[in-house]
Amino acid sequence: MLDTTNETKIQQILDTFNQSLPKSEFKRVADLFHDDCYWRDLVSFTWNIKTLEGKAQILEMLEHQGKLIEATKWALDPRETVTADDGVLTAWLTFDTKLARGSGLMRVKEGKIWTLLTTMVELKGFEEEIGENRPQGVEHGAHVGRKTWREGRDEEAQTLGYTTQPFVVIVGGGQAGIILGARLRKLGVPAIIIEKNAKAGDSWRNRYKNLCLHDPVWYDHLPYLPFPNDWPVFTPKDKMGDWLEMYTKVMELNYWHSTSCKKIHFNEARQEWEVTVEREGRELTIKPKELVIALGVSGYQSVPKIQGHESFLGDQFHSSKFASAEHYRGKKAVVLGSNNSAHDICAAMIEDGVDVTMIQRSSTHISPSKTLMDVVLGGLYSEQAIKNGIDHHKADLIFASIPYKVLPAFQIPLFEEMKIRDADLFARLEKAGFLLDFGVDGSGLFMKYLRRGSGYYIDVGASELVANGSVKLKSGVNIKEIKPRSVVLTDGTELEADVIVYATGYGSMNQWLADLISPEVAQRLGKVWGLGSDTPKDPGPWEGELRNMWKPTQVPHLWVQGGNLHQNRHYSQFLGLQLKARYEGLQTPVYGAADVHHLS
Repeated sequence: MLDTTNETKIQQILDTFNQSLPKSEFKRVADLFHDDCYWRDLVSFTWNIKTLEGKAQILEMLEHQGKLIEATKWALDPRETVTADDGVLTAWLTFDTKLARGSGLMRVKEGKIWTLLTTMVELKGFEEEIGENRPQGVEHGAHVGRKTWREGRDEEAQTLGYTTQPFVVIVGGGQAGIILGARLRKLGVPAIIIEKNAKAGDSWRNRYKNLCLHDPVWYDHLPYLPFPNDWPVFTPKDKMGDWLEMYTKVMELNYWHSTSCKKIHFNEARQEWEVTVEREGRELTIKPKELVIALGVSGYQSVPKIQGHESFLGDQFHSSKFASAEHYRGKKAVVLGSNNSAHDICAAMIEDGVDVTMIQRSSTHISPSKTLMDVVLGGLYSEQAIKNGIDHHKADLIFASIPYKVLPAFQIPLFEEMKIRDADLFARLEKAGFLLDFGVDGSGLFMKYLRRGSGYYIDVGASELVANGSVKLKSGVNIKEIKPRSVVLTDGTELEADVIVYATGYGSMNQWLADLISPEVAQRLGKVWGLGSDTPKDPGPWEGELRNMWKPTQVPHLWVQGGNLHQNRHYSQFLGLQLKARYEGLQTPVYGAADVHHLS
């Protein structure tokens, strides 16, 4: 009798992989895929972060990379079981390549592969110094000239960047730079992190006093050292700063605080970067082979030039300069903007007795935090998920296994449920005049974040203040003119103002690069972030992956690390492996490097 169990169905597919890939029978492998199919690869096959869409793209990749990668030993992960849900089989996989060990997640429908995720886990012979590979810490016995751990760390601090050169320099010592630095440390790649602030974590400490992370703790863990199980669900910004400072020390990172990056140049003859910095009152040049920009995915503060702004007699500043509203008690404030920072600042104003008006120029997506956790994140990042056997490592892979092309279809039903759960709040917001949206296709928060990185607020209380009128609202207008004690809106309304806060976001990250390196390099790199969805602020053509993030760019030896804590945790693994392979001189044939379609 023919065995048709779910495990057998998947194993038959893997058997064909094992039989056909070594023989270069790539069309036979491609024929295992559904007509509507996706293969998302995180470094293991493409040395890139790349999604192949359709059988033709999959076949083309295999014909180009198959013999170079030598993928073998495809097997079901013995720690997991094959599941069936609504006609779709889901299976966790392991495999080897010539240089690495990998893991994956496959979905099969109608007997054919619908989605396949392949990820590089570790490089053979260059595994992370964790678990069984952890350092001994001491060599027992008597050894003349032995150095203690402290002496070794001090020597490294005194020589790296001075008499010896790092392989990698990371410009930016916020969460992105710190997390990637930890990955590189565990991989044994010499790296220096450059940060202008006085201490690790100051990029959080320096924000407004009532700021807390809007994402829950289960979503925000750092690699190697997750938050303890009594950590608050939403981390206060100073607590986050302290954790990053501690993490930087415990992970033994070469963290150059109070260091300004002055100029960067690539020496073509020597094939290395020349990074000029000012540190401890002196200027010096570091010469890494690889350069990572970890300054966030935005550029300089975006402050509109409004007629009459120079005549204003009160305070006016960008939201990034807002610390607290205590000294504005009893005064009138205008906040231009309606996304996360604008809402948080308006809430802080109300708490400190300020008469505040929010100016909403265009529609904003609102995701109430509780519903976001229960409906959208809860299945992957929550206490219940952990009880169900899904920790953040597994959750990251499940989320990564959904190709961006089909992610909206997964998200739309969740945000339809949000509309039902929070119908009362949304109705009252709209009655107050708030312009509400769920994205152009109803796919909600995450797609807005991935497409444009703006246009939303994760509601932790401020939406109620708008709905009940505590925060005054003027929507569908902008500030036309600023007078000494007031602002005039485009509808002719004039509002008294003692302080104006511009919660107007940031410009393109390419502005940083143009100043630090050159306008030519910034243009060669092109736009950072967005999927090419041809939706507002995310122009086409379709890219299939986030532009220029965590992968090879059109500027050799230049990389970008950034995103939220979840993305930094997950994708730093793959950027770290790419850099480690280059450090060890391994062959890294990149497939499908993205073309540049937009300059900023």
